[in-house]
Amino acid sequence: MDESEIADRVRDLKIETPSWGYGNSGTRFKTFPWPGAARNIWEKIDDASLVNRLTGAAPSVALHIPWDRVDDYGELKRYAEGKGLKIGAINPNLFQDDSYRLGSLCNPDPAVREKAVQHVIDCIEICKKTGSRVLSLWLADGTNYFGQDSLMRRRRFLEEGLEKIYAHLPGDVRLLIEYKFYEPAFYHTDIPDWGTSYILCKRLGSKAKVLVDTGHHALATNVEQIVGTLLHEGMLGGFHFNSRNYGDDDLVVGAADPFQLFRIFYQITEAELSPETTESSGARQIAYMIDQSHVIEDKIEAMILSIQNCQEALAKALLVDRDGLERLQRKGDVLGAHEVVRKAFLTDVGAILEDMREENGLPPDPISAYRESGYAERIAQERGRAEGAASGYPG
Repeated sequence: MDESEIADRVRDLKIETPSWGYGNSGTRFKTFPWPGAARNIWEKIDDASLVNRLTGAAPSVALHIPWDRVDDYGELKRYAEGKGLKIGAINPNLFQDDSYRLGSLCNPDPAVREKAVQHVIDCIEICKKTGSRVLSLWLADGTNYFGQDSLMRRRRFLEEGLEKIYAHLPGDVRLLIEYKFYEPAFYHTDIPDWGTSYILCKRLGSKAKVLVDTGHHALATNVEQIVGTLLHEGMLGGFHFNSRNYGDDDLVVGAADPFQLFRIFYQITEAELSPETTESSGARQIAYMIDQSHVIEDKIEAMILSIQNCQEALAKALLVDRDGLERLQRKGDVLGAHEVVRKAFLTDVGAILEDMREENGLPPDPISAYRESGYAERIAQERGRAEGAASGYPG
């Protein structure tokens, strides 16, 4: 693939940014307030709009409910459109209400389960009002001790709740089911891995797909193999991109292991470019989103860097000599094949990306443009330093 073709494909990559990434958020121990951090959904949209203007790659913003609840979602949609954005995935919150102490959809109390289902159905109505095409669902449900609850009964409750939710989905809205192998539950999690999410989605129907969060895996997990498997099955619905060293660290995507991000994009481009899998894999319908908790970083700069890292990884994946690689693979040339992909990963694609941005009227270096714009100083003066939550995500 030549440089112009690579530039065209990278130009087509659109990555949603999360509203919560622009506000004060942090770890379970402490949230450090950031001068100028967005205090409400309107300011979050303002910041997301700037990221899109600088990168040309982030035309939608995800909402988290009730964090981003408003009285008039039509007004919110119009405000976003006036800033050049669309409303992206709607994310129900099934983990912060006190009634969810023992779970939401899997709670032993039927009244709590019904409350959780109704909250998600309310979020589906928000999808309709905002034009969102994705409902993104993550559950914190699980237990801390063996014997605390029946694992099989909880599974039945989970399936029953998801079936009620799925029945309310409009025809153009997809349900993406996320998984996480631990935290906040420390004995078992009700949706702990991609296989569980896959089974649930297959039971529900064609509008349900698996969502892969790159930070939600045990150490040494081969994430790109999971991606390849889901592509093969046509069940990869979307990504929440971030980076991790130990647990669910929510660092800038590609920060800890840029080679892994490259390997993930290689799997995606292999599915996109192969005539045998182009349509069946669903590779061109993947919903890409950043999902990060910016604790000590400048929130807008971190978002821009994450997008740039994804663009770089995609460009490098497209540089791979696929015909030559296949010949070496079929010959059994182990290190020769490895060298082909290694060479692509080590290639500097900066000039390709800078030229692409300039051709599209974008700053060749979006981070420098942001730093020189004075935006950070202006919002710090206008918004001040709002105190963050005591711990966890912003509530």
